[in-house]
Parts: sequence; C-alpha cells; structure tokens
Amino acid sequence: MRGIIVKGIGGFYYIKTEDGVIECKARGRFRYDGLSPMVGDNVNITMERNQGVIDEIYPRRSRLKRPAVANVTQALVVFAFNHPEINEDLLNRILISCEYNNLNIIVCFNKMDLPKEKKETEIIDMISNIGYEVLQLKAKEGYGIDSIKEKLKGNVTVLCGPSGVGKSTILNSICRKKLMETGKISEKLNRGKHTTRHSQLIELEEGFVVDTPGFSSLDTSDITAEKLQYCFPEFEEAIGKCKFTGCIHYKEPKCAVKASVENGTINKKRYDFYIKILKEISCKKKYW
Repeated sequence: MRGIIVKGIGGFYYIKTEDGVIECKARGRFRYDGLSPMVGDNVNITMERNQGVIDEIYPRRSRLKRPAVANVTQALVVFAFNHPEINEDLLNRILISCEYNNLNIIVCFNKMDLPKEKKETEIIDMISNIGYEVLQLKAKEGYGIDSIKEKLKGNVTVLCGPSGVGKSTILNSICRKKLMETGKISEKLNRGKHTTRHSQLIELEEGFVVDTPGFSSLDTSDITAEKLQYCFPEFEEAIGKCKFTGCIHYKEPKCAVKASVENGTINKKRYDFYIKILKEISCKKKYW
C-alpha cells in the first residue's frame, strides 16, 4: 500500500493512504542504511498483526533539514511592513534558502491595509523585478486568501517568515477545520499534542501544507561560495560571461555580474547582500 507520511512522533509515523491514516513503524534496516523516514516521504507499507510497517521510502524530490520535511515543492514567504517592521536581511536569507532547496517561491506581503512608505514600494518592486510572484494580503479580513488557495493546488507548501506577520492567521484561514481535526487526532492518539517541535502535513483539497508554527527561516549551512551565486536568479544571465572561469563575482576583474550591478540590471542592495553572505561563508570555512 502506498501513502505519504503526514506526521511522525516518537518512532511512530502516520501515513495517509487511500484507506485513511495508518499508524506505522519503520523497518530496522533503514537505520542501518542511514535513512530515516521523514514527514513528506512517499512510502510503501504493509500490515503485520494490525500494525503498519514502512517497507520502502521513494526517492525524495527535496529534503529540508529545518523544518525536517521531504518533498516540499513550494514556499510561501510571508512578511509584513509594519508590526513588525520588515527585516530585509531575513527576507533575503529565506529567499536564497528556498532557491538552494529548489522551491517555487511566492512572496506574500501581509497587513497591506497599514500605511506604506517609499521604502516598502521599493522592496515590492525589487522582489517583483527578480521574477518572484508577489501577493498582497489582508489576512485578517480574508483578502488574498483565495489567491493563496489557488497556488496550493498540487503542491506541498511551507509557510515561512518572522513571528507576528500573520502566518497563523493565513494558515487558519486556509484550513481551520483541518487544524481542529488534527488537534483531536493528536489528543486521541495520546502520543503528544501538536507542538512546534514536530512538522506535519495538513491535507487540503488543493494540496498539502506543512504546519510548523513559529517557523521563521530555512537552514543555509550547506551553501558553499561556489553554489551561492545560483541562489540569486537575477545573476543567471551574467553567470558564465565573466573573464575568469570560476569567478565568484567579488574581487575578480572584468566580472559580468559586477558589470550588471553597475548598469542597474542587478539591484545593488541584492548584490551587497550576496557579498555579505559570501564573507560569512568564507569566515565559516576559516573557523572550521
């Protein structure tokens, strides 16, 4: 029987199948193979003495370390301009993390009923010019929620962004009934109520949403100096046109990326952020 892991707690995995959600344990051989089942994994299971057992884990399309979930296809990156004030550094860090993990990215700016300044308009323009889709929301009033639901179709979607921007409001608006059902299941199973420590998938008619309350960032520890440039979509046209092979677009002469910054094709603030992360990676290498 084939299914998808929607929740995992204390060595038990809950698999969504055509016959409903089945509680399973994993075969011991996975441990010896250095492979552990993750929420989001597509698996094969068999039934033994009224207990489901995971026999096979299908190859993963993607694997996030934090939150620990497999086969995510899309990220809704949620920020607000006021209450809290927007953190551009965190926004850019989340964007490069999503790029590194090969996720489709939709940037949602919530609380758009609050006054905007010139700075906010510039940020929206910058994100749009990179090529990301931008949605403007008033989640408390329900404005823009239908647009999000449309984007969820056929995807496993993770919501990320800082605390206070309205991620919980968006999640509740999308799947309030499902969240209530999930809470009841957790209590009935008596294996620990839903907490921020466990990722789980919430199934909707449109697709799956990764429920990770309080989730604000994605892990970036695997990004190397050589790979970083590919996390900036606006660099794509210039990469490969530099004078030197292996150019990382910092101190090298006749660099096509730097030329694009000078002529305005690449936003200078984004390039400056790229250099900041490049230096962080370099310092980390020296430290280790």
